[in-house]
Amino acid sequence: MAKDVIVLEFNELTPSVVDRLIALGKLPNFAKLRSQSIVAITDAEEAPPALEPWIQWVTVHTGLSYAEHKVFDLGDGPRLKEPRIWDMVSDAGRKAWICGSMNAAVQGGSFNGMVLPDPWATDIKPQPAGLFDPYLDVVRTYVQEYTTNRPGVSKSKMLRFMRFMAGNGLSSRTMLETIRQLVGELSKPIHWRRATILDRLQWDIFRRFYRTERPALSTFFLNSTAHFQHYFWRNFEPQAFSVNSDAETQKKYAEAIPYGYQKMDEIIGEARALAGPETSIVLCTALSQQPMLDHEDIGGKQIFKMHNQDKLFAFAGVPEGYTYAPVMAEQFHLIYDTEAEAQKAVERLRGVKLPDGTSVMMARCEGSRVFSGCDLVTHPAASAKITSTASNETPAFDAMFYPVEAVRSGMHHADGMLWICTPEHMHTVVERRVSLREIAPTLLTLADIPVGNSFALPPMPELEWVNPAISQAA
Repeated sequence: MAKDVIVLEFNELTPSVVDRLIALGKLPNFAKLRSQSIVAITDAEEAPPALEPWIQWVTVHTGLSYAEHKVFDLGDGPRLKEPRIWDMVSDAGRKAWICGSMNAAVQGGSFNGMVLPDPWATDIKPQPAGLFDPYLDVVRTYVQEYTTNRPGVSKSKMLRFMRFMAGNGLSSRTMLETIRQLVGELSKPIHWRRATILDRLQWDIFRRFYRTERPALSTFFLNSTAHFQHYFWRNFEPQAFSVNSDAETQKKYAEAIPYGYQKMDEIIGEARALAGPETSIVLCTALSQQPMLDHEDIGGKQIFKMHNQDKLFAFAGVPEGYTYAPVMAEQFHLIYDTEAEAQKAVERLRGVKLPDGTSVMMARCEGSRVFSGCDLVTHPAASAKITSTASNETPAFDAMFYPVEAVRSGMHHADGMLWICTPEHMHTVVERRVSLREIAPTLLTLADIPVGNSFALPPMPELEWVNPAISQAA
């Protein structure tokens, strides 16, 4: 029987939080998986501003450092033409199933497998062509407009989405949890939990096609708990912060982070049930988080989003002819046909300022693409007006932007989690910090895909403690 690998890419889970919640008995499936795995802490080998998941996941998938792959922004993954691990699986004549992996790309025109891009992707196409469109049309809107209670999804798109889910794995458990969520929102402030419903929907899709295709390599990416950590760490560990939330906000979000971990724990249990006798399950987080304490003097880092991008761009005098592509939080791409247009757009966006001359927008040019977003981290005075080099109008800042409900209180940390549960289920703890660059050759070796001299670093030598044949193959 051929060996295969399921990679659970649970973005930015934090080792100390997992340990704490396991000790409290809240994560039984994490505990079981850990007890049967090679357990390691990974090292992202980067510092800010290059400590970002859309950078580190490219390293995980290619074995290349940031200095080598040079992918800096979310959405820029397809610009890298080096092969990912799934390309190597495809080239070896075996199938791959890429479900939501961040900043992914596929090389060549004859990929042997399936690709469901992450919801922030702009330049990677789903494979097979058209299959996942009904799902992505809805999920992208909900993820990119997560701060809006009523994202702009038409009835026709929602109907297509529901038909797609009904025919592609929608489980009774997901249906029940969705109903509970929507009913619960009528009486409780639990709108933030919707992110875990999207997790369940994506897991249903992943499981459906894993069962039918039985790929050699599968990746399954989730981001909900990373999002909770970024915005609700202040409520999870109020004692770590000098500025605390008011009582109502504290009550609303105190359990958000544990809730996210517990919902992922459920998926780990289902993944273990899904795996075959020759399947390795790998839990990888790429990096982790820690309390963000460097903005306490201003009450925490506030994120601002545009009320209406077309209105703001018109006020700024941004050249027309762009394709608008929102990514994560307040950030977005503007895609033009020429670099000259993109450079003009950067100039105009940077020309939006507060009365004291502070630039409201961060913007930079990357060929014919612009990467931008609101650059402020604290709310201006209520009476603050903004100006533009292209307009005589002076609208209020609040007329153009609104603050995301919770201030950011979690920030990235270079440590990550890597648990490798092989079919032998033998447990050991790796005493060193493992480079992210070791993960790509390790995953391929677990799937019996020869790596040769494709990588700067070899597969993890600790694998021989579990199965000497793996070390010999490396």
